[in-house]
This record gives sequence, C-alpha cells and structure tokens, in this order.
Amino acid sequence: MSNVRRIARNTTVLLLSNIASFDIGFFFTMYVARYLGAEGFGILSFALAFTAMFGVFTDIGVQGLMIREIARDKSLAPKFMGNIAVLKIFLTIITFGLIALIINLLNYPWQTIQVVYLMALSLVLNAFSTMFYSVFRANERMEFEAIGQVLGSAITLGGAFWAISHDYSVVGFAFIYFIVGVIILVYSLAVSGWKFTMPAFEVDLGFWKETIKQAWPFAISAIFVSLYYSVDSVMLSLMKGDAAVGWYSAAYRLVFLFAYLFGVYSITIFPIMSRFYTDSKYWLRFTYERTFKYMLVLAIPVGAGMTLLANKIIMLIFGFWYVNSVAPLQILVWSIVLLCVSSPFFLLLNALNKQILASKAIVIGGVLNVILNLLLIPRYSYIGASIATIVTQFLSFGLSYFWCSKAGYEMPKNYIAGLLIKVCVSCAIMCAFVVILKNFYIFALIPMSALLYFAVLYVIGVIDKEDTGLFRSLFGQNPPKAIESDDSIKPS
Repeated sequence: MSNVRRIARNTTVLLLSNIASFDIGFFFTMYVARYLGAEGFGILSFALAFTAMFGVFTDIGVQGLMIREIARDKSLAPKFMGNIAVLKIFLTIITFGLIALIINLLNYPWQTIQVVYLMALSLVLNAFSTMFYSVFRANERMEFEAIGQVLGSAITLGGAFWAISHDYSVVGFAFIYFIVGVIILVYSLAVSGWKFTMPAFEVDLGFWKETIKQAWPFAISAIFVSLYYSVDSVMLSLMKGDAAVGWYSAAYRLVFLFAYLFGVYSITIFPIMSRFYTDSKYWLRFTYERTFKYMLVLAIPVGAGMTLLANKIIMLIFGFWYVNSVAPLQILVWSIVLLCVSSPFFLLLNALNKQILASKAIVIGGVLNVILNLLLIPRYSYIGASIATIVTQFLSFGLSYFWCSKAGYEMPKNYIAGLLIKVCVSCAIMCAFVVILKNFYIFALIPMSALLYFAVLYVIGVIDKEDTGLFRSLFGQNPPKAIESDDSIKPS
C-alpha cells in the first residue's frame, strides 16, 4: 500500500471516529453541564484536570518512544510491551498513591475527593490501554484505536443518560469514567492479542535503563503538556471556586473537541515521518511542509468562525447559565489554532530524534503558563486563565519553529507569509458572509461558510497541483511515483 493511501486510510478511519466521538462528546458535555450546573460540572472538570496532571507518571514518555521505534522495526513490539507492562504496574501504583495523598492534603470536600479517586482509577486503566494503542499506531492500524474511541464515547454518553435518569450525583458521573476505562482496556488487550502480540511480562533492567534514557525527553514534554492543559483548571478551583472552573471548562472542553479532530492527522503522520527520517529526507521535508500548510488552512477559519459565533454556540449547547463561557471560548479557540499550526514542528523534532528540543519548548511554555496563571487568575479569573493559555501556545509555536529551522528544515518566510495572506483573505470573505447572515440557522450557516472558504482558496491558488495530485492519488489515479510504495521512496 502506498504511503499516501496508508495515510489516507488511517486519517479517514480516525477522522470518522473522532467525528463520531466529537458528536457524542458534544451531547455528553451539553447534557452533563446542564444537569450538574456550573458548580457540579466544575467539580467533575477539576477532577479530570487534577488527575491528568499526574498522568505522565504512568507512562514516563515511553509511548512516544514505542511508536517511533516499533514503526521502524516491528520485531521490537514484544520486547517493548513485555517490559513496559511490568514497569507500568509499579508506576500506576505510585501515581494513584500520589494523587490520593495530595488531594487529601488539599482538604477538599469528601465528594470532590471521591470523584478524584474514581478519575485516578480511570487514569490507571487508561495507562495500559494507551500502551496497546501505541502498538496500533506504530503498525499504522489506526482503525482499532478508532473503534476503541467510538466505543468509549458511546458508553460514556449512555452512562450519562442513565445517571441523569436516576438522578445521580457528580460521583455517579465519575464512576462512568471508571467503567469505560475497564471496558476499553479489555477491548485493547483483546485486539492486541488477536492482531499483533500479547505482552509477555519481562524484567530486563538493561532494557529499562536504555528505554528510560531515551524516553525521558518525551516524559518531560508530557509533564509540562499536562501542566499546560490542566494547571489552569486546578488553579481556578483553588483560587476562584467550582463555578469559575465550570464556566471555563465549558469553553475549554468545547474547543478541545476540535483539537482532537485536528490531532487525527498528527497521529497518523508521525509513524510515516519517523520512517522517512531513515528512508528519505526529501519526503520527510515534503510531508512536514504539507502538514504545516494543511493545519494552517484548516485551523484559521475554525478560530475565526468560533469567535464570531461564540455566543450562539454557548447558548445553544449550555444555555443561559453559561453565558460567562462566551469570552473564554473566543480567546481559547485561538490557542487551538496555534496548537495546530505548531504541531508539524513538534512532530518533525521528534522524528529527527531531537525530542530534547521539543521538550525544551514545552518546558518553557509550561513554566510560563504557571507564572501567567498565578499573575492573571487572582485578578481576571477564567479570562486570565484563557489569556495565559494563548500566550503560552504562541511561545511554544515560536520556539518549535526556531529549532526546526536550526535543524535545517526552515520554511521560507516568503512562503509562509504568502500562504498566510491568502488564507486570511479567504477567511475574511468567509467572515463577512457569516456576519451578513448571522441570524441564519447555525447548522446551515456553518457548512455554507466552509464551502465558500474552500472555494475562495481554490480560486486564489492556495490549493495547488501538488495538493490535487495527492488527492487524486488517494483514489489510485496517477499517484506520485516517489510515494507510490515503500520500495520507491525517493532518496534525499
């Protein structure tokens, strides 16, 4: 199978699953937020954010390393899985104990502590599920992960309806996450044994030492990524209370549903880029540059559209009780734009075995995020947390671009400027259309606006011959020879 078609297959199945998960997550967030109210939803969101901060300690960076190394040599899968499964047992026990200790020291109400305990157990189960997902990704069989995503989302939504119909408290909703964690772990274990390999428990201390040595930059990145994405909700809870967390999290979770959709392409492209690093520097650069272009083209109109329609979106999904979520949504959506356009740079650094540089960018951003939250939340509450998020993401984007350029993969500034101008022109026309028809039915307005945007892109030449050639190759029509198959990769 050609690399283009493999990317297309994996992107398609993950995109479809993420669209399904997006729809399910949309309804879950809407119903649960309305049912629990800002304070109850704030408790649930705090527990998710608090436990997520400790998630890295269940993995210590081995997932990224597993994907990269197994993608290059499939025979390494049993060795990685056998050793990492044992390692994760120790790590998850330590992580759960650490979560339990700290949440009790913080002197939260018993209800909040119960919710955190259940979320921590879910985190432990997910730590093992993601190990199997790493094998699926390394083998470029994303359909199995896609099924797991949809299955988990569907069970979560079904559980929410059950909890609402039986008048459960926020603890009952937390228990849903635990049940879903059990089911997905059983599913991923079964698929791995059926299609790939089962972890034969092994303790090879030499392998552990070498793995941790190579994985620690991934671990450092994960620590500060978890801080970046979770510390704001935790700090809001400590400084401003559950209601502020609820309003902020309503906007935050909504924009990050879109982030999951954008992340599909990154998940599928990373194993390909890892192989291109050893097989073809030419196609590594080509893939990296196209990825940046597609992320820019897709992310900017989402940011502009959600900014214009934020009030309608919040009122439609959450109701008047969440009117305070409008402003955070208008700010946070641009952090997703920056996240998307910076993702190709982080993918490239990891594919180049320069994960230390990627880690530096994330560490610096994570430290800045904590400092900005400390400065802004006391005075500006959830608005300050939103501003801190977008400033941090902008810094991470700049650093990752700089280090990719230093590594010999600089994109011409005139190319970036020209592309950005054309995208912004197309986006401006789309925004004018939205403003003129702002009172139109939103579910018709959004697809009409998207269609107009892509039509303008095509007319002004953003979609070029290489893009159309790649699109034709997805359907077997004159695929580029250099990427027609693994054996025909063009040398650098």
